Amino acid sequence: MKIEELDDADSDRHQNGGSVASAKQIVKVDAKRALVGAGARILFYPTLLYNVFRNKIQSEFRWWDEVDQYLLLGAVPFPKDVPRLKQLGVGGVITLNEPYETLVPSSLYRAHGIEHLVIPTRDYLFAPSFVDISRAVDFIHKNACCGRTTYVHCKAGRGRSTTIVLCYLVEYKRMSPIAALEYVRSRRPRVLLAPSQWKAVQEYSRRQPATTACSPSRDAVLITKADLEGYHSACDDDANSKELAIVPSMKARPMMARLSCLFASLKVSGVCGPVTGRLPEARAC
Repeated sequence: MKIEELDDADSDRHQNGGSVASAKQIVKVDAKRALVGAGARILFYPTLLYNVFRNKIQSEFRWWDEVDQYLLLGAVPFPKDVPRLKQLGVGGVITLNEPYETLVPSSLYRAHGIEHLVIPTRDYLFAPSFVDISRAVDFIHKNACCGRTTYVHCKAGRGRSTTIVLCYLVEYKRMSPIAALEYVRSRRPRVLLAPSQWKAVQEYSRRQPATTACSPSRDAVLITKADLEGYHSACDDDANSKELAIVPSMKARPMMARLSCLFASLKVSGVCGPVTGRLPEARAC
């Protein structure tokens, strides 16, 4: 093996070469983002009108769909949709649109008592960052713990918003990415992820450990000393009192948990069968 010692000039050339390659890569990515952004702006209103038209003439082309008890996935809402969302128990909205795609201002949501989380994400080929995905997942979970529904949307409710919903199911419903995707497809068949969005879901599933904190499904009951005040037994006189712990509940597991276990245990080969219990159909304005 021959070892050569680089002088300062050679070292500078290698470093400069790496810097140039890195700069070229950044320029390439920026050019791609600019090109996709321009195309998305041009196509926004034509595709929005197309979706509205299909929603009017096709009953199965719903504006939004229920994913679970506290989660809706759908297309960009119009101002007239806000009171309807409030009636459905929506307490939070996550908007994945860029500013030119957003049709409802945050002030209107606040006027109806709805929290608004805005995560601007470019359409078609891009996914939210890991930090933004985590913010959105925590936002959904916080609302679910309080019995509030979250509406997650982008322009058509297919890619950007589906990315967030899948990550939520992966973390809090303990689904694998493929099981979560097939389940969401069973509720909203036209979801479609770009490669970068599917990659974001897979990376999120590998980096996020499963959690059981604050489950609205009530799979466990925490008993504290305060809960036992006023109750006495022969054991109370014992000097060595026993510690209390989390006791699993004997109630039946919720439907989402059953579905999670089912999808996780089976190899999914196609779209799942129809699932009952949808919300009333949502029609566009």
